[in-house]
Amino acid sequence: MTANKLAAASIGGVLGCMVAVPAFATSDVELLIQEVRRLSERVEHLEATNRRLEASAGASARVEEVVARVEDVENEVLAIRRQPKPFESLDGVAAGASLVMVAQRASSGTVDGHDESQLNYRADVEVELPAGNIGDAEGKLFAHFRLGQGGGLGRLNPTYTGAVNSIGFELENGGVAASGDSVALMAQAWYQLDIPVGFAGKGEMGRVEVTVGKIDPFVFFDQNNIADDESEAFLNNVFVHNPLLDSGSDVGADLYGFSPGARFAYVGDVNGTNNWGVSLGLFGSGNGAHFDTSFSKPFLIAQAEYNGKTWRGLEGGYRLYAWSNGRSESLAGDEERHAGWGISADQRVARGLTLFGRLGQSTRGEVRFDRAFTLGGQLDGTLWGRAADRAGLALGWLRTSNEFRDTGPDDDGDGIADYRPRGAERQAELYYAWQLNDNLQISPSVQWIGRPGGDADADAITVWSLRAKAAF
Repeated sequence: MTANKLAAASIGGVLGCMVAVPAFATSDVELLIQEVRRLSERVEHLEATNRRLEASAGASARVEEVVARVEDVENEVLAIRRQPKPFESLDGVAAGASLVMVAQRASSGTVDGHDESQLNYRADVEVELPAGNIGDAEGKLFAHFRLGQGGGLGRLNPTYTGAVNSIGFELENGGVAASGDSVALMAQAWYQLDIPVGFAGKGEMGRVEVTVGKIDPFVFFDQNNIADDESEAFLNNVFVHNPLLDSGSDVGADLYGFSPGARFAYVGDVNGTNNWGVSLGLFGSGNGAHFDTSFSKPFLIAQAEYNGKTWRGLEGGYRLYAWSNGRSESLAGDEERHAGWGISADQRVARGLTLFGRLGQSTRGEVRFDRAFTLGGQLDGTLWGRAADRAGLALGWLRTSNEFRDTGPDDDGDGIADYRPRGAERQAELYYAWQLNDNLQISPSVQWIGRPGGDADADAITVWSLRAKAAF
């Protein structure tokens, strides 16, 4: 019998007694009222208990449903974990691509006195892949592909500078530019092993880096934080690298600036953010850079560097290096050894302003210019409300060597010097980089070259440029 039915029967019995007995004493009535109240409270208690039991039964059903759903989810997760991971091998892969186009016009300083215009482009794709571990050491593989068309302006007065458009790139076939072709070149392909130094291989004392393959030496030597990338900063290669190594050809790389070789470096941390390092590079030179001969008489370069906070707690980078190339050429075209040293530095000096400078000095061998000095600065767009924009100005000075001054150039091969070089070639470049969005940049610039090739009688060269870069 349920609680409700029991209570009803009890109340019915009581009422029946009241009807059957016509009169009661006052005390009996009070007792009856108390009994009715007690039975009413008992009914309420039983009803409350019944509601709790019903609610408990419903909650149990809901709990069972939730448990069943959790079990289903766990089964699905286990099934997913058992499946193969098709993209697991892509973990740690880094890739980037860029397309740069440059339009240039020389308004003065051409060999025929007429203006010259040129349009060219260059595309680069870079991929870095993890290449496994050897104990605590981590390996990585780097590949760089490049293609392009257009070699840049070709009718300018001869200069020491080398190139007013460092973007210019196209393959050559037998010394003739294949301007009608757009074929990719495997520019770089190298393997690097990073070996931590310290107790239990934790790297508390820095790391050793070993790099082997086909390499652009300027990736690891003569770096500069604001004057090191012709696709975003200065176009004239006298401001991109040390002119004695690049324009002067002492780096000994192939026609496109790359060379087989090896690099050994030690990088140590000062306090977790500042770091210093020493490195040694051994690269093929001459025909060795083209894989045509042995590694005898290589291009050797050693560098010491520091990067971190310096003056007034601001960021800076300083690099001191020396080089030797056993397969350089004398002014007469004979093989001889060249040597020299250089400095590359950049330093933030104020909010939004960073200065840079390079100094190069030849110490051995016959060269057209034996000393190079460049300096300049970069303003960040934060000063005028465009944080991603930049403006840069640079000046250069290349001193004519005594040997070249006494010999003079003989471009027509008649045995008579075309002119008597003297003094120094001077350069200037001004650019503005307008960042339209995260991927697109437009950069107008102007260059000026005075006394080109040390020829005081030659007209100064003025070149206007418009560069566009899309990077991903």
